Amino acid sequence: MRLWPRSLHYRLLLIVLVGLLLANGLSLTLVMAERMSSVRNVMLGNLQDDVSTSVAILDRLPANERAQWLPRLDRDNYHYVLGPGEPGAPPADARSRDAVRTITESLETRYPLRFTAVPGPVSHIQAHLTLRDGSPLTLDLTPRMPPVARWLPVVFIIQLLLVAICAWLAVRQVVRPFTRFTRAVDTLEPASPNPLILTEQGPLEVQHAARAFNAMQDRIQTSLKERAQILAAISHDLQTPITRMRLRVEMADQPELRDKLTQDLDSMTRLVREGIDYARSSGVSPEPVRNVDLYNFIDTLVCDYADTGKNVQFVAVRTALPLATRPQALHRILTNLLDNALKFGDAAEVRLTVHDERVLIAVEDNGPGIPENELAAVLQPFYRVESSRNRDTGGTGLGLAIAAQLTAQLDGQLQLANRSEGGLSARITLPVV
Repeated sequence: MRLWPRSLHYRLLLIVLVGLLLANGLSLTLVMAERMSSVRNVMLGNLQDDVSTSVAILDRLPANERAQWLPRLDRDNYHYVLGPGEPGAPPADARSRDAVRTITESLETRYPLRFTAVPGPVSHIQAHLTLRDGSPLTLDLTPRMPPVARWLPVVFIIQLLLVAICAWLAVRQVVRPFTRFTRAVDTLEPASPNPLILTEQGPLEVQHAARAFNAMQDRIQTSLKERAQILAAISHDLQTPITRMRLRVEMADQPELRDKLTQDLDSMTRLVREGIDYARSSGVSPEPVRNVDLYNFIDTLVCDYADTGKNVQFVAVRTALPLATRPQALHRILTNLLDNALKFGDAAEVRLTVHDERVLIAVEDNGPGIPENELAAVLQPFYRVESSRNRDTGGTGLGLAIAAQLTAQLDGQLQLANRSEGGLSARITLPVV
């Protein structure tokens, strides 16, 4: 059985609560022990004075008036009996020992004493003495401490509740910033146009952590923008020399060499265009958000592929599903995924489902799939699983990266997974606004 909690929140709560309870219990024990000692001393002192006074009064009264005074001299835990009392053995329990010593100290010098224990479930003794006129007198005593006040258990329970509440508040003040920081790290998307900014409030340490996290996000965003700008600048500047090379190649006299050079230039042109597209996808999109009927939107895209002879199917329940999104960005995402699916397989299937206010679009193919250890890497720019480095089969390595960037800008997530029956499944998860 696992008694130690795994959560830091409950660990700290358990440590603080147990510590406070132990400290509070120790303080309460010491206070109660001191109180009981004081009460016992006061009770024994009162018993000594009261018994000495009461016996002196009865001793001075005429024998016929003593019975009238007995009710006046009775107390909660002892009373007087005009008679020899009950026979028995001397008391031996610890509770009776203090009472016997106190009564002995107050009466033994003036009256002969004898103590007996009265059988019963509680401590019960009798002190037998003889007054000066020879009359027997018995002090019937039940030694006990004063009862605990009725309000004390209520106060103790309230105290425990206050300790638990204070411990919970203290732990919450400590753990809540870590929870908020962890949530921000989990939701960190460098390509997102609306990064989560932590509020720099709270204790000094929390402010420093939030400030450092926000500065880290700024540095990441700046680095990505610089990388995109460099890529865009290089790709853009390459278009001019490529165009000049194409013109010169077309004037070449050797047809075979001209065709090979033209193919290389086409590959370079495609790579430059993909680089520019990737650079654009990493920035904030100027396209406005519009409401689209997602079912008709995907159905139209699939029909366009089918019209060109591509084996693409759309599987979904026909229904009007409005979605606030950027249509051009979503169109580019699905186009890249479908092109990738048809490049490595001979058929593709698009599935549309809605779960808990989120839309799931899955593009599945029947290709060879991707090794499990490379599923995350293929979403990075210029990474290609195809090892031959052939642009016709492996592509530029930017299609999936562009799709991932654009999906993040739509506050969504792109995940790749191999299908159990073979092929790859690219799942796009988008929020329903």
